[in-house]
Amino acid sequence: MKKIALFLVSLSVIPGAAAAQESKLAAEFRIERQHIVESCSAFTLKSIGSCAITFATDHPFHVTFGSIAPQNGMAFGGALVTHHTPNENWRLGWDSDVVGALGGAWRAGTYFRAIHTAIAPPKPTSGPGTPITIHPYPVFTGYAQVISLPTIPFYGLGPSSNHSDKTEFGMRQAILGTAANVPLASPAIARWALSLVGEANLRIVDLRPATGDVPSIETKFTDADAPGLSQQPTFFQFGEGVRLAPALLNDHLQLNYLFQWKQFVGTSDDSTFQRWIVDLGHDIPLYRTSRPGTALPTNGPNECFTGPTGDTCPSVSRDRWGTVSVRLLMSKSMVGGSNSVPFYFQPTLGGSDINGSRALPSFDDYRFRGPHVLLLQESIEHSLYGPVGVFVGADQGKVALQNDGLGFSDLRRSYTFGVTLRAGGFPAVVLSYSNGNGEGSHIAFTINTSLLGGSSRPSLY
Repeated sequence: MKKIALFLVSLSVIPGAAAAQESKLAAEFRIERQHIVESCSAFTLKSIGSCAITFATDHPFHVTFGSIAPQNGMAFGGALVTHHTPNENWRLGWDSDVVGALGGAWRAGTYFRAIHTAIAPPKPTSGPGTPITIHPYPVFTGYAQVISLPTIPFYGLGPSSNHSDKTEFGMRQAILGTAANVPLASPAIARWALSLVGEANLRIVDLRPATGDVPSIETKFTDADAPGLSQQPTFFQFGEGVRLAPALLNDHLQLNYLFQWKQFVGTSDDSTFQRWIVDLGHDIPLYRTSRPGTALPTNGPNECFTGPTGDTCPSVSRDRWGTVSVRLLMSKSMVGGSNSVPFYFQPTLGGSDINGSRALPSFDDYRFRGPHVLLLQESIEHSLYGPVGVFVGADQGKVALQNDGLGFSDLRRSYTFGVTLRAGGFPAVVLSYSNGNGEGSHIAFTINTSLLGGSSRPSLY
């Protein structure tokens, strides 16, 4: 920690010694150096915590860490964050990071955002004192990311795969893409917080054999039961959808509904497929103060700013907070003719998936894999002391094979108890114990891959 602090201070001193015509980035480094000195000058319990938060959240440079992907360890690295406001109508943001884990996993990415911050003036017919209108902020993003994961378990496809068939494979995926989140400001639909979402991605996947003690995937499986194993074509992937996120019943019910349609167009004849997703989230806040760490689409994955025009992360809150959450997720993939969905693009249930989303946590990571997925989740999270909270949850879900239906029968179940840390812009830390029907219990410790308040990274499937 001391070496990292000296390194960051030295980086901050270099721009501060520049010429009097100081650039904006140099000014940001100079201000960060001042923050480091202010936060880390004393050796008390409070100052140690403040110093750690400064190193992990300040900009333009901060230390970054988190669970890179299940079974691939904790990754550490650095992130560079900056932004530019060319005029009153736009704010441009950019952040990049490079992280690596001891087991050989790594990720490097750069993420750009253009936020339309224009404010509509009063109408000509409006009387004196009519307020101006602040519309929701459309956000347009571009990104380039490469991730390399040496350890991804594979047990076979479908709900009846055997734990004894466990194998592993390695994967590198490069994603070059763009996305948009455009809120609709029409008075007739504004109360529903309706947004149009879209994305266009180029995906290049390269699989490789496992190198650990667990058998490699090609020793037990072939293309017949793991489509895409022998050859990975390049994919052009598009997505369109609608998101509704209204607060109803005097803010006592907060919805987050996503309806999305995706198309995966492969460069080989038998790899093209489509997928629809329905993700229905319901949050019931127990207090007027919502739980900290709400993700904002105007932030990049390495940012935790309080708003689209903000420059600071939220401070640690000691307000009481609590939330009851209920979620329903359904996803189904469609193919034509002899086409099939590559197994590495099929969603998984069990532990956490490749994006770090928890589902059926009493089972091993990636335990059940299939082109169709159904998941129900219920949880209660409540503050215990300041940013520390406790939660209990239940999951029910299953995957299905390509020609099978997706009903609510024969669901796998998990029950979880855990402790969380949600400290302003600091990464979420989760320690949990899960039990369920089928394969015993699991203890998991994870750290969010993005700063709280930051947007998610592009999905890997």
